[in-house]
Amino acid sequence: MRLLLSSVCFFLFLLVSLATAAEPLSNPRSMKFPELTFKIPQAERVLLDCGMPVYLLRDTELPIINMTAMVRTGSVYETAEKAGLSSMVGSVMRSGGAGGMSPEDMDDELEFMASAVESSIGSDMGTVSLTTLKKNFNRTLQIFSDVLLRPDFSEKRIEVFRRQMIEYLRRQNDDPKEIAERELDRTIYAGHPLGDIETFQSVNSIKRSELIDFHNRFYRLDNMLLAVSGDFDKTTLLRELNERFKAGKKQPALITPEIAQPKQEFSSEVIYGKKDVNQTVIRMGHLGLTKDSPDIYAIRILDYILGGSFTSRLTTEIRTNQGLAYSVSSRFDIGRRFTGRFIAETETKAESTSRTINLMKNIITDLTINEVTDAELNAAREYMINSFMFGFTSPSSIVSQRARLEYYGYPVDYLDKYRDNIARVTKAEVLAAAKKHLRPDAFKLVVIGDKAKFDKPLETVGKVRELDLKLDIPKQ
Repeated sequence: MRLLLSSVCFFLFLLVSLATAAEPLSNPRSMKFPELTFKIPQAERVLLDCGMPVYLLRDTELPIINMTAMVRTGSVYETAEKAGLSSMVGSVMRSGGAGGMSPEDMDDELEFMASAVESSIGSDMGTVSLTTLKKNFNRTLQIFSDVLLRPDFSEKRIEVFRRQMIEYLRRQNDDPKEIAERELDRTIYAGHPLGDIETFQSVNSIKRSELIDFHNRFYRLDNMLLAVSGDFDKTTLLRELNERFKAGKKQPALITPEIAQPKQEFSSEVIYGKKDVNQTVIRMGHLGLTKDSPDIYAIRILDYILGGSFTSRLTTEIRTNQGLAYSVSSRFDIGRRFTGRFIAETETKAESTSRTINLMKNIITDLTINEVTDAELNAAREYMINSFMFGFTSPSSIVSQRARLEYYGYPVDYLDKYRDNIARVTKAEVLAAAKKHLRPDAFKLVVIGDKAKFDKPLETVGKVRELDLKLDIPKQ
């Protein structure tokens, strides 16, 4: 019986193998697939009684609620003499206790509930976020609202953060990459708040009263919006939000200083920092463009072709063909409020420094002279259109994205038209955008390494300004 069963199985296997062998193998290059369709997830926008916009997206897969408040503030509103003030405010709002609750008690209670409340301030946005189990939402929301609107700014925690900032400043020149990135921003945004950096003097000069003033100035209900996702009942949620964010006595209109755009000045500069290392860090760039530029979609395509993918021109030539670097890339950081920047970056052995710099410049320059190929254009468009959906991977990212679009003043239909706008980009438009927005002759070039080991003197690239990397550390 066992022998018969084995014979039958072998016979069936033989029939399947013969049938499979008779069918021609499909050529993956000629295979046809149905067109990829993707509908952009929507979030609901409502207004609280106080007038604050709230974006909502319900998701009951897990009993978790996420919330983020976006506040119109940023480091651009601090002076160079007080650089670091906004970072200190953004951190100590949470770490320094709020609503009369001590920092230690807040830490303990949030940990007990498995909840999280975090706060920070960047260059042009402040955020306070909440993550909690549904059952603990009401209490976590109370702590969240206290951190957002009623921080206590514990003097002890201010000093803890001050010491952390000073320790960071002590170590700021340890990493050649950090030096290069810092100095590139400083020279691109020279004379603008985006180019200011913290110093020992600025950090030590910040007083608790200045943190309170900065917070009171910007953290008001008419200067923020909320994004909420997770397992909530809409009616109950809105009732709780209206309870927590009640409009108080009428405040004077919010007045913030007008921050000008960075000056559109382009000139080349070579900046060198000496570090006794075998690998040279190279960063080059200049001012870029804002989200309102009509060239933004052509620039997205250009980004992918030049240095934004593993098959980009920079990677193909410098890494694959020449073997000069393990990683090389470029990108336009599109400015949402202020003009962004273009940056190209790599690291290479000291003995190939000048060769790599010149090769990068030549590759970039070629994009301003010759059109990209049909294959490059099609690959870039297909990648960007087909990867678009990965920007909507979770309810919290979807609702936060919708809120950010309003925060930065994007058109209401920006996302709806994005793929079509990418699909319409032509080779001529990419070339025109490259001619307009790429200026290889006006690069700010930052080189960190040991020039005694370079293949050619750095002066062959341009007049060199040497950085003083010695720190004037104040005595304690």
